[in-house]
Amino acid sequence: MGAGHHHSHGHAHSHDGGAGHSHVPAEIKHERPLWIAFALTLCVLLVEVAGALLSNSLALLSDAAHMLTDVAALGISLFAVRMSRRPADARRSYGYARMEAIGALVNGGLLFLAAGYILWEAVQRFRAPQAVASEAMLAVAVLGLVANLASMRLLAAGAGESLNVKGAYLEVWSDMLGSLGVIAGALLIRFTGWTVVDPIIAVLLGLWVLPRTWLLLRQAAHVLMQGVPAGIDMDDVRDAMAAVAGVAAVHDLHVWALGSREPILTAHVLLAEDTSDADGVRIAVAELLHARFGIDHATLQMEARHCGGGALHD
Repeated sequence: MGAGHHHSHGHAHSHDGGAGHSHVPAEIKHERPLWIAFALTLCVLLVEVAGALLSNSLALLSDAAHMLTDVAALGISLFAVRMSRRPADARRSYGYARMEAIGALVNGGLLFLAAGYILWEAVQRFRAPQAVASEAMLAVAVLGLVANLASMRLLAAGAGESLNVKGAYLEVWSDMLGSLGVIAGALLIRFTGWTVVDPIIAVLLGLWVLPRTWLLLRQAAHVLMQGVPAGIDMDDVRDAMAAVAGVAAVHDLHVWALGSREPILTAHVLLAEDTSDADGVRIAVAELLHARFGIDHATLQMEARHCGGGALHD
């Protein structure tokens, strides 16, 4: 029995669009609401930046930076949808899924710079408070709140079907809270004249954005470094594969993801001495990976003898 390479996609989860694959991915089904939410959020972002400059409100500018995270998240979601439609080619055998992580890395870096500037500017305003046009600040914040609520309504249906859409929905939801904070600040300034409220809210929003931005950067870097996807334990995967009837050991096991979804696995599977049906064992391992770990893209090398590439549990 010779060693062989077996590539298993498992259970009719391929994306070739052939017969028998009529299921439409949730991201594609909800692409139109994503586009509308993206356009709404981008328009409000531009209005907030202009309003912040006209009203001299640092809190409004901070909320605009927060809204920039929404634009980035929605843009990445749309980019992922578009790229998922592009097939692999001779130069990019895995397609374009990794562009999602690259885009997130760039966005995260820009957001860190924006949040850093806002925090620095807030310190200056604590030292020398400045007048703020609370009416303009309030009007623009209310407009942002309305746009957030509209986007949330558009994305609500898809949030339960797609992690991609759910991420965008949560971004817009959190920005809605930011708009409420700016509205509260504008009302306080309007009725009390306490302009120090403006930099206080700016700092709170900036400190809110920074942890989310850091998380985005970490996730993007993890994907680019081919880290193990969240929710998958390598020891559990190895032990489960080794427990399949006909498997003696598993080595050279690797699990990663091209983007934020669809884990990919490669492994060498050493067959037990009395095993004669290598293909049957391969199918059993592939079914286990699908059912227990949600791994549909697995490349398994079935071996009658250890290939000599290292210890059995590398």
